[in-house]
Parts: sequence; structure tokens; C-alpha cells
Amino acid sequence: MSNQLLTRTQTLQKIRRIAYQIYEQNFDESSLIIAGINGEGYHFAALLSKELRQISTLEIHLAKLTFDKLANEQPDIKIESDVDTFRNKNIVLCDDVLNTGKTLAFSLRPFLSIPIKKLQVAVIVDRNHPLFPMSADFVGYSLSTTLNEHIQVILGDEEKTGVYLY
Repeated sequence: MSNQLLTRTQTLQKIRRIAYQIYEQNFDESSLIIAGINGEGYHFAALLSKELRQISTLEIHLAKLTFDKLANEQPDIKIESDVDTFRNKNIVLCDDVLNTGKTLAFSLRPFLSIPIKKLQVAVIVDRNHPLFPMSADFVGYSLSTTLNEHIQVILGDEEKTGVYLY
């Protein structure tokens, strides 16, 4: 049984608000990299990129990070973008839910080997269960949950788009 925490409209409003916050923090840049973690994190990054293109003059580059999010040790990460695109740029790393911080910690690896200006993190939901020293700069919805509860963000299915608690 699930409870819908955010409807489609509310979820898209959160994404639009995050886009405005990102623009406010990066308005003096000419371009911005939006990097999404494969799955709903990438769908979030794509929606965020669309919003940023509508509200700003920034040149937006969308990148996809693919890796095994369930790995116990640092997995290999595939980036579907030219890594030189990241050089000396501001990057916003996107994921759907920040739970323990493990996925976001793993996803930092490619950005540690090239010079970048700034790396920021955006998530739709922050569950407040940090095991890794990760926090988000931009959060759509903060929610303290028990460890037995699960949050699911659905963005790839237009009819079911929303945030759900299981």
C-alpha cells in the first residue's frame, strides 16, 4: 500500500522551484551542466534542464551517469557526455531521492579527476538518513522517514508522476 505524498502537479512545481534556485545561484555563468543519475535522477535532470532553458539564458548541457547503484564498493561509472564538457564548469548533480548519500558519493568519482568550478547537488526528496557526508544544495521536499519506509519518485511515466511513500 502506498500513500501519494506529491501529485504530478506538485512534483513539477517543486522541479520548477529548484530550477529558479539553481538559476539564482548560477546566473553569472554562461553555461551549466545538469548531470542526472540513471533512472529517475536522469528524468529529473531532463525536466530541470527543460525548466532552466525556459527561465534563463544559460546554455544547458544534459549528461547521464550510469552505474550500479546497489554496489557495495565504488562502481565503474559511464558518462553519456564528453568529459571535457565538464572542464571549468558549474555542475548540478541530480538524483531523485537522497537517502544515505551512498549513491551521490559514488557519483562524485568522475568529477574528482577534472578541474570544475563548482559542484552542486539537487534532489526531489531528502529523507534525512545520512550515512555518508552528503547533503543537497537544492531540495524539493524534506521528509524524515523510518528505515522501513521507502520513497519512490516517478517521473518517467506521465500518468503516475509523483512522489510515493511505501
